Amino acid sequence: MSGHSKWATIKRKKGTADAKRGQLFTRLAREIALAARESGGDPESNFKLRLAMDKARASNMPKEGVERAIKRGTGEDKEAGTIEQVAYEGYAPHGIALLIDVVTDNRNRAVSEIRRILTRAGGSLGEGGSVAWQFARKTYFSVPVAGHNPDAVFELAVDAGADDVQIGKETIEIYAPVEAFKSVSERLRKAGITPEESALRMEPNQQTELEPDQTVQVMKVIESLEELDDVNMVYTNLLITDEAVAAMEAAG
Repeated sequence: MSGHSKWATIKRKKGTADAKRGQLFTRLAREIALAARESGGDPESNFKLRLAMDKARASNMPKEGVERAIKRGTGEDKEAGTIEQVAYEGYAPHGIALLIDVVTDNRNRAVSEIRRILTRAGGSLGEGGSVAWQFARKTYFSVPVAGHNPDAVFELAVDAGADDVQIGKETIEIYAPVEAFKSVSERLRKAGITPEESALRMEPNQQTELEPDQTVQVMKVIESLEELDDVNMVYTNLLITDEAVAAMEAAG
């Protein structure tokens, strides 16, 4: 299991507390509403909406909240504000690239909070295009090893179009082209396999390795950004080693 995957697992566990505070549900609702606004409220014909609803279901978001978010996106809820999706580019300490995916109803608030965190940490916001070229959009699935045959999952994923499958002690990570998302998802579903995570996300073309203490410094900046209500996801070219994850846990 890669350091990055271990860190993701730790963050998912922390997400339970986020859900209790309502922060996670707020993010999910915005993502659902945005998807519904773009392509309608039917998940059967709106792939992005179906993906957002799957994430909400996996996080135990109440059905009423999902339905309310869809109505907000389709315009049935006349009192709800307008939301939009924006990508901000920037740098964490030590020149690490950050691509920050934001879903917000207040762009000025979002960029102000992001700039504050980056500046305080010694990073900065960048111009459009300064960072994005270092990333490519990929299909990603994370499947727990427990209860599954890793070799069978590997073969299934490759047959469905995956171009990389990484088998760790606890997690099987599947990477595929964007156009293979549906085929991999369907093959997993038919095999009775429920991923811990399924998403279209930005993956770095190359990763940068720092010393463990420097890596922890950047990881803390990323966590601070992800705690913002408006921030949906932070992508980075930082190589997160097992040593760095252990140091991060030790630091509390």
